[in-house]
Amino acid sequence: MGDVAMTVPVLRALIDKYPEIRLTILTKKNFMPIFDGLEHVQVKEADVKNRHKGLMGLWRLYKELKPQQFDAVADLHNVLRSRILKKYFALDRLPFAQIDKGRKEKKALTRSKNKVFEQLRTTHQRYADVFGQLGFPVDLSNAKPLERIQLSEKVLGLVGQDVKKWVGIAPFAAHEGKMYPLESTKEIIKKLDDTEKYKILLFGGGTKEIEVLEGMAQTSENVFCMAGKLNLSEELQLISNLDVMLSMDSGNAHMAANYGIPVVTLWGVTHPFAGFYPFGQPLENALMADRGIYPLIPTSVYGNKVPQGYENAMETIKPERVLDRLTGILDN
Repeated sequence: MGDVAMTVPVLRALIDKYPEIRLTILTKKNFMPIFDGLEHVQVKEADVKNRHKGLMGLWRLYKELKPQQFDAVADLHNVLRSRILKKYFALDRLPFAQIDKGRKEKKALTRSKNKVFEQLRTTHQRYADVFGQLGFPVDLSNAKPLERIQLSEKVLGLVGQDVKKWVGIAPFAAHEGKMYPLESTKEIIKKLDDTEKYKILLFGGGTKEIEVLEGMAQTSENVFCMAGKLNLSEELQLISNLDVMLSMDSGNAHMAANYGIPVVTLWGVTHPFAGFYPFGQPLENALMADRGIYPLIPTSVYGNKVPQGYENAMETIKPERVLDRLTGILDN
């Protein structure tokens, strides 16, 4: 989801620079709401588990797309499915540009020996480069955030209305190497709650995560579990109205950043140098594990490789440090 959300600032900049352009976004059904709010955009579902599964399914998808009479195709994913689609579109001799994911330099950044520890090209810029190949260069410094979304009655009914500032917290990530200790998260929530100044909204998904978040929410009338109660469109409504988001290196960070919400991110065995830092966020909002103690960081791009002895790297990010950054934003 994070990779999909990261396309939004690039698409916004592209549309603003080229208002005559019309885009068709191909993505999975559950990701489609991410593109709400973008003008001149239609979104088509890629049903890769059923209708568009396998070679014949992708051929069916190509035949469904062909009547759109595209002038060019931008592949921002560069996986097996999109490479197969490229061969089908080649039958129409359409210009087809694919993202360079920078696998070689990412391998150099994450290897344990002869590590090349330097900032790589951001994923946002790699997306922009694809459109540049097609003759539509984009200056991301001019990218504007999406507008905040008016809250529906359902969302307002869940969170209520008051003068407190809204703090979003998304404590989970796809891999344990990117997840802050839950006990430390609970400590942060308690100290924020003790001030009586904030409403704390917890984000996550899946049965186990919901159970944990519901347990956290029972500690106070100012802490609310949003997981399992909203669909993605409603969740984006809420995220777009936060005062700050605390997230791991995960999709929630990118979705909040798309609306210009300040995002504090916590980094374990991953690192912003890999190019996945939330768009438009100041680097001081990235709180990272101590590389003096854990010099092999980043050990992987996605946090799925945790060397022995690195299991507790996140514990070097003290809750007090997280609280200082959050309150520095909230009280500014």
